[in-house]
Amino acid sequence: MSGFQRETIDEVARGAKAVIALPERNDSLRDTDARLDEAAGLAAAIGLDVRDKLAFRVRQPKPATLFGSGQVEQIATAARMADAELVVVDAALTPVQQQNLEKATDAKVIDRTGLILEIFGERAATAEGRLQVELAHLDYQAGRLVRSWTHLERQRGGFGFLGGPGETQIEADRRMIRDRMARLRRELEQVRKTRGLHRARRERAPWPVVALVGYTNAGKSTLFNRLTGADVMAENLLFATLDPTMRQIALPGLDKAILSDTVGFVSDLPTQLVAAFRATLEEVTAADLILHVRDIAHPDTEAQRADVLAVLAEIGVGPQAEREEGAPPPAPILEVWNKLDALAPEEHERITAEAARRDDVIALSALTGEGVDMLRRDVSERLLAGAEVHAITLPLADGAGLAWLHEHGEVLRQTVEDDTFELEVRLAAAEWDRFRAR
Repeated sequence: MSGFQRETIDEVARGAKAVIALPERNDSLRDTDARLDEAAGLAAAIGLDVRDKLAFRVRQPKPATLFGSGQVEQIATAARMADAELVVVDAALTPVQQQNLEKATDAKVIDRTGLILEIFGERAATAEGRLQVELAHLDYQAGRLVRSWTHLERQRGGFGFLGGPGETQIEADRRMIRDRMARLRRELEQVRKTRGLHRARRERAPWPVVALVGYTNAGKSTLFNRLTGADVMAENLLFATLDPTMRQIALPGLDKAILSDTVGFVSDLPTQLVAAFRATLEEVTAADLILHVRDIAHPDTEAQRADVLAVLAEIGVGPQAEREEGAPPPAPILEVWNKLDALAPEEHERITAEAARRDDVIALSALTGEGVDMLRRDVSERLLAGAEVHAITLPLADGAGLAWLHEHGEVLRQTVEDDTFELEVRLAAAEWDRFRAR
């Protein structure tokens, strides 16, 4: 087994007691309790036993510890009281801050970036996903090559943040890490080229592609399953989906479209992950329509929306993205306000009324199916925008042509006159060009 291959988290780490410490920023628009709950959800996603959650107002971050000395003492006391082996800081830490906090609390410390990378490392199911996670981890770990913990004695191979002295296997040789990163980048570049070929093949088909994006746990996979009849993992769990899944769906007037489920976004998503997952996220850039699934019942739904748009902008998608002159127009974004079932009746009424007034929003519940038929109709209308109705005459013997029109267009009228089919068919411009090329 390669020294860099990941194994599952060992029993010591998986059941480890943890304390959450949240440094609140003065400019934060987020609800403190919601942020603490999200951090606890991230910790629970890898089996940590969260015993306490603390939030501190940090006016001026300390270069040595991030928190003030009194706050560090409170964290250390909470860790001792909870008999915690881990302190999870819900922010990015420098290597120096991480090391000083470990000395002060006598516990292992991991930051938000490390926690998210650990989750991704555990969840990646495909070879591509593992490559991307490993590259992101090594990029992050390269600046933390002096760390070694001996109080968690169970050694394990692989890369992770919760293991014991075994993780120093990676730290031993910087050159080995650099070489491995270079090899991973080459392999991911090949993945990117392969995905490009697959996309080119789909474009020649051509079937429209609809991509689901959204904050983690917004309900993308539940909606994906509802629309496709698939059984993609859909749980009330942060980052339940890592590897992209694509299925065909039938829509009114469209016999076939491709629906793509993607990794969930999150606030302060590590830059290493955005870079490493670029090959996967390119599926979004090639979509004809983007469905931004939002958990409309979440107290931070507006802040989550801003986080998703920021990540989309990084990959050149959405209203905030910078585009080169002459570049094709971006794919339109339709907001899907999900989880109506989680709203109180009066809030449900207000949200559905607001959604009805807007032409860029559909409100629904992927869990119960409320509003899903409306979404299907809206998506179909958007994908067929620009389609025209054509009067077409076919010989009765051209059964293949008739079948093609039913598959690729919306047949509005079909009659038989003598030895011909007389049809009225709504076809997108590209489909009309393909039909004429026959």
